[in-house]
Order: sequence, then C-alpha cells, then structure tokens
Amino acid sequence: MIVLYGLIVLCLIVFIHEMGHFLIARASGVQVESFSVGMGPVLLHKKWHGTDWRLSLIPLGGYCAMKGEQDFVKAYDDGLDTISADPDSMFGVRPVYRAAIAFAGPLANLLFAVIAYTIVAMAGYTYYSAGNEIQLANEVYPEIKSPAAEAGLLTGDRILQINGETIQNFSDIYGFVALHPDEDLQVLAERNGQALSFTVHTDMAENGAGKIGVVSLPGSVRQYEAKRYSFLPAVWQGLKETGSNIGLTFKGVGLLFKGAKVTESVSGPARITTMLGSTVKDGFSAGFRTGLSSLLQFMAIISISLFIMNLLPIPVLDGGLILFSLIEAIFGVSISPKVRIRVQYIGLAFIAILFLVAMAGDLSYFLKVFHEK
Repeated sequence: MIVLYGLIVLCLIVFIHEMGHFLIARASGVQVESFSVGMGPVLLHKKWHGTDWRLSLIPLGGYCAMKGEQDFVKAYDDGLDTISADPDSMFGVRPVYRAAIAFAGPLANLLFAVIAYTIVAMAGYTYYSAGNEIQLANEVYPEIKSPAAEAGLLTGDRILQINGETIQNFSDIYGFVALHPDEDLQVLAERNGQALSFTVHTDMAENGAGKIGVVSLPGSVRQYEAKRYSFLPAVWQGLKETGSNIGLTFKGVGLLFKGAKVTESVSGPARITTMLGSTVKDGFSAGFRTGLSSLLQFMAIISISLFIMNLLPIPVLDGGLILFSLIEAIFGVSISPKVRIRVQYIGLAFIAILFLVAMAGDLSYFLKVFHEK
C-alpha cells in the first residue's frame, strides 16, 4: 500500500505540471492532442474539446501531447533546413508562446508549492520532539567524532539559539544543523543557569547534511504545536517557505561539488515513491491535520525540485525549449532541425546519466534498509 500511495501522489504532482502546459498551450492557440494521467498503454480515454483525455496503465507520471511537437524531427528526416508547421501546432506559434508553454509546467509546480505551504501555515500541525537539552554523541558512540565536544559543549547543556535563531527543541537543532554543513555556527547554550557562547564547525555527512555530534536526551520527548496563521500571513509564510526551499535546493546541488556522496544525495523515482507513501501512511495515522501537513510539505519540496530541474537549459527538458525559443524571439533567427536534433542527443545523454545515478542511489538506499532489517 505504501508504494500505491506514493504513486498516486506522484501522479498528482506530475498532473499539476502537465496541466500548466495544457492551459497555456490552449491559451496560445496550440492544439493539445492528448492528455494522459499515467504512462504506457491506455486503459480509458474520452475525446473532449479536441483533446483525448486518457488514463494509462503505468501510474508513474503522465504527459500533455501537443500538435507538432516532433515537427523538427520530421523536417530533419526530410532533409529540410526549416520546420514546416500548421498555425495551431507547437512550431506554428511565435517563439515567445513556445517559451510560455514550456515555462507553464514548472510554474504550476511552483504555484502549488506556495499553495501547499500556505495551507500548512493555516492548518498547523502537531509533532513530537525531544527537548533542546543535548547529550554528546561520542559519549554514547565512542567512534563518532563530536564537533560540539571539541567546541566545549557538554552533555546537559541546553541550546537556546543557533546563529541567532531561537531553538525550542531537538528537531530545531537537527533541522538547522543539517542545512549548514561545513560551516561555523554560533551556538548560545545554557549551563547551570548561565548563558555561554560557542563556535561549532559542522561536519558534512555523506548525504550532504551538516552534523555536530549531539543526540537528544532520552525521556525528553513531548508534543509540540506548530504556529497557525490567518490567511494573508499564511500566504506570506507560503511565499517565504517556497523561496527558502528554492535557495536550499541550489545549496544542495552545490554540496555535490564539496564532497557529498551523489548516491546518498540524489533520489530516484523508487525512493521518492516509497518516501511519499510512507509520509501518507505514517502522517495520517497520527491524525488528519498532521498527515495533511506532512504530505503537503513533502509534495511542495518535490514540486520545487521539479520546478528547478525542468528549467535547466538542457534539451528534452522545458528549460531547453525555453532557451531555444528565447534565442529565436530575441535574435529573430530560426534554429535548424539539424541543430535541434544534435543538441537533443546531448540532452538525452545527460538525462540518461542522471537517471543511472538516481537508480544507483535508490539501489544503495534499499540495500541499506534491507541490511538493517
């Protein structure tokens, strides 16, 4: 059931992306020949308003097929230097419209992320966490290095702030430290009623997360309630959270060049589907509000990743089509079918490498889970 839940949610995220393409394509005068939820053989379909709406066998993604998307391939096969296209086809409209159509899919994912975070801010959620009193990890696991111990922190210290951010519980400690690997953190802690300052340099785990070598104190777990906002402040929180996660995504990519292990940092479809399914199952078992908030936050993170990934200026991705279209619109040139085909092969090779890396990461992850069991 976990995999099924994950596939349903993943299909929903892709549906939102493809619906963005669909709406702007129709608004730009491009005929959408088919729109499918799922991939592979078609199970059910119905023609409506000129579009064949489909439900396909494989519940992994979907597509929005527009008229004339492959006209450049036909032109190349026919040995033509220009693309001949109907007025209501992808290459029959102005380049700026093609760019808008390509951008609409990632934009839909971005807007969904803002909406999701807004709903979370309005609904709030409950969660459990240990307190902000720490125990040095090397006292529990002698083989582990503890930057906190090296900086002078002791077991029983209560962390009050990190880089000026208020710390309420251990979840706050973990969340902040994880996002700041290989950095100096200014830690304000309380010891015997006295406030003390420390500079702790974080280590970087294989997956790129920061760590300072502390664990929570046993028996300090209790329930917390996330703050709830009214509508307009919630929208502002949604915008801020989305912007923050865009920055964190770019930062995560940068960590790959600082020594983070790629197979630990990059997730493929199998791992994402499993994690989504687990979020649905575990979240809703703790209550509807908590389950909804957990699910929406996870979906928002994936949507932001899709937004960024699809805007990369790589052929076969939306960003490649946007780049070509803007070049044509700005400089008034027409990119030949031969150039499009050759660059497309480069894009396909890049995607294939990325897919293999992601699958290797998934395999490593599931083997580790199996070994732990």
